[in-house]
Amino acid sequence: MDVRQAKEALDRLIAKQRVHLYKPIQIAEILYRVRQGTLTIAQLRDDLESYRNPSKRWRDSVSRILLDRVCTSSQKFQDNLFDSNAIPPATLAALAEANEDGVVERYIYRRFQERQRRILKLGAMLSTATPGDFHLSDFLAEFEHDKGIKRSIDKAFEIVVYALFDTLVRHMKVTVTVAADLTESDLLAAFEDFARLLMGIDVQHPAVSLPARLYRAGATNAADRGLDILARFNSATQVRYITIDGDLADDISWDSNADRVVFVCKDGEREFIERICRQLGQRIQGIIVQSQLIAWYDLALHGEFADCLGDDLLSNLRREFRHEFPFSETFADFYRERGYDALHKPDSPFWLE
Repeated sequence: MDVRQAKEALDRLIAKQRVHLYKPIQIAEILYRVRQGTLTIAQLRDDLESYRNPSKRWRDSVSRILLDRVCTSSQKFQDNLFDSNAIPPATLAALAEANEDGVVERYIYRRFQERQRRILKLGAMLSTATPGDFHLSDFLAEFEHDKGIKRSIDKAFEIVVYALFDTLVRHMKVTVTVAADLTESDLLAAFEDFARLLMGIDVQHPAVSLPARLYRAGATNAADRGLDILARFNSATQVRYITIDGDLADDISWDSNADRVVFVCKDGEREFIERICRQLGQRIQGIIVQSQLIAWYDLALHGEFADCLGDDLLSNLRREFRHEFPFSETFADFYRERGYDALHKPDSPFWLE
């Protein structure tokens, strides 16, 4: 494989990634080890097992520095990085041969920086927004029109839904009651300590009412294909963005431990998705379409409830955006420590000014 073909394969991989670029970072860290002499190009070609799992740790050590998070996708999803349609050993070896002084590593991290700058632009727009001038349609349009971050539109939809759910549950003052059947008082007495610790009830207080709360069970990612929202006492709703552009049947039939699954999709895709759900026998709580989300946000931010909901909703959305799209201030130091800032290889096909 020549360097041109290797670069095309790397660019295809980068184009398919969400903003965190975990897989390209993994490639960069493998190349870095070759450059440092702890791996050889012969090993890249002939001994995949010598770097398949170690490279995940190398990737995670860098992503902790740059993003304060690590990849949580399934092992199968992570391992397909080295499949023939991604970056197989022969392609990886070609990249290593072209990585003079780290120019391919630098190329990957510059592309990473470019993605983060696009997200930072959105974050800045969100941080200065007020209920009166924020429009969800404009926010989502940024993800749809910018090819660099379009792959992360599922994250955008899911955090938008969560921010609204959380805001409404709090302002509606929804309560949840947990009560033991009074005919089982002997059993409650026998396991009183357990019941008190886990459910907050005991013999003297066999029922308790608490404000309902929703909790995010981690970040969205490609492995779980959705965002889990946990209510009090382990009721779980998974919010999942799906589109007919992807492997729809696989997305819909994905096994979930959630009590309820809510799909989020574009308006024109709803009827088709409902039909596929019926054919697959998939039971779902419901489908939210984009126009509904926009209407609900308009009502909360600009309608009759703007005074009580507007500031809180925007605050929740900002918090979830920062959680889902973190950008560490450590990138510049990391870039300099690796020497990428001093590198000058304008004749390389991987050179970026």
